[in-house]
Amino acid sequence: MEQTDEDGIWKLFETQPGTSVSIVAVTGAVALLLVLSGSPWRLARNVVTIVHEAGHALVAVLAGRRLRGIRLHSDTSGVTVSRGKPSGPGMVLTTLAGYPAPALLGVLFAVLLSSGWMAVLLGIAAALLLGVLVMVRNAYGVFAVIASAAVLAGVALLAPPAVQAAFVYVMTWFLLLGGVRPVIELQLKRRRGAARDSDADQLARLTGVPAVLWVLILAVLAVTCLIVGGSLLIEPVAR
Repeated sequence: MEQTDEDGIWKLFETQPGTSVSIVAVTGAVALLLVLSGSPWRLARNVVTIVHEAGHALVAVLAGRRLRGIRLHSDTSGVTVSRGKPSGPGMVLTTLAGYPAPALLGVLFAVLLSSGWMAVLLGIAAALLLGVLVMVRNAYGVFAVIASAAVLAGVALLAPPAVQAAFVYVMTWFLLLGGVRPVIELQLKRRRGAARDSDADQLARLTGVPAVLWVLILAVLAVTCLIVGGSLLIEPVAR
């Protein structure tokens, strides 16, 4: 029977076969080692920065602000510029959105994986990279996004199903675990006086709530997402 384009589209929403306990455990261990490493973490952290800045950008648009652009730097820092009221709920939410974004995306990916929607997950990742690429305003940022997209496309188009499964589990675990380390690094930098204009300090100026409490809130959000997302990944195979 001839397959139509519509049939191909709906295949995105077909569930994939269950994943073994070993895949979930091994990919989780690989992601943890990556997050705890030195140079590999600094390279992989570019992915966390992309999602961090995408979080700022998305909430800025949803809050009615005008998005001007995103810049990604080789030291894995980034900045998202938007125009609008310099204070108020919209600015607070925009500033708050960055650090929780990787862990929240990890939870979304865990939901999709627990439902067997691997193709949808890859589609969302591709759409996120495309959206960031359109708004990037510096050469290194363009390079970082295109390099990430090339890896994603290679796995999605060329890799066998088993490799795709391992890749998306590593990616999901990495987002969940990688949402925690930047919050720790943030507080360590603040203690050294090296992050005076961090998101937490900006939130403190916007709200009057001490920056250290904002760091605590960000830490609680990241750890909560790790627990929820990790449970979603482990529960189906544990059953």
